[in-house]
Formats: sequence, structure tokens, C-alpha cells
Amino acid sequence: EILDDVPGALWTRAIIDANRIHSAVDMQRIVVAVDPAVTSNQDSDETGIIVAGLAANGHGYILEDCTIKGTPSEWARAALSAYHKYNASTIIAEVNNGGDMIAHTIHTESPNVAVKQVRASRGKHTRAEPVSALYEHGKVHHLGLFPELEDQLCTWTPGDNSPDRLDAAVWAITELMLGTQWRVS
Repeated sequence: EILDDVPGALWTRAIIDANRIHSAVDMQRIVVAVDPAVTSNQDSDETGIIVAGLAANGHGYILEDCTIKGTPSEWARAALSAYHKYNASTIIAEVNNGGDMIAHTIHTESPNVAVKQVRASRGKHTRAEPVSALYEHGKVHHLGLFPELEDQLCTWTPGDNSPDRLDAAVWAITELMLGTQWRVS
């Protein structure tokens, strides 16, 4: 089922589609971003896990959506699997809900993995807007289709609840492309 764009959303399907690619590009750097769910029961949110890369042309690429619903050990293993599959340099982990437990959970599964903890101290709109602007300028591409991520991007409006995949994608692209002026830790 294809959802329509929502008025006020920061992304549109037309922009995502116009910048979609279907063959791999050599990446200079790859990260795995994690927006962890705070609980793991039937009503819990999913843990957003997005793999993104930066190419020599300065463009960002969404490479895979590894989002899952699971326990902390399960999402940590999913993030680590992506980290190793893509030979990523870092796992970017939002720690607003869970603090040091997030890095500890990842390091329990694999102690030598680089984990960068990020904390959202600004509103989601403030964090997401610069990333959506990169999409509008044709600087972020999706390698293939990511229906659930694209639905979240094209239906979320400022003030709505925080979607997991969108959060992880924003953290990944921020880390790769926006430099320290947008990093919040």
C-alpha cells in the first residue's frame, strides 16, 4: 500500500524517487545508526537501524534498513550484523532513552566496536530539517526501495510522535554530512 505525502511533511516521495539509485557506489565511510526502543513487549516501538554511507562525491546514501522489534540483545545483534556486513566505521546510538545502557548492550555483544553516543537536545524538527534539505538538493539517495522508511519520512510532520526509522536515518546522515554544527551530544 502506497501512502500519499502528508502536507507539512519534510520529505516527499517525488524527491526520494528522483534521487533513488539502483546500483552500488563506492563509499568512503559507512555508519549504522540506532534509535533504540525502550521496551520489548508486544506494544513496543521498533528499534530503528539504518545503514548509510558517504561517497567521494559528498553525497549520502541510505544502504539498508535493518529495523527490528526485539529485545536489547536482539537489536544489538542486528546492528552489529549490519556493522560487520558493511564494514562500518561506527555505530551511532541515540541515548536519550537508555543512556549508557545502549553502548553497554552493544559492547556486551561485541566489545571492540566503535559506538558514538548522541543525545537529542533539540526538537526533532530542528534535527530533521537540515537532512530533508539535503534530500531536496539531490545530495541523499536511497539504494533501492525502503517502503517503511519512506512512509515514515513522507508522513511525519513536526509535532508527531517520533518514528524509529526516520530518527535513525536523520542521525546517520547528520553524522556523515552535516558536521559538528548539527551534532548534539
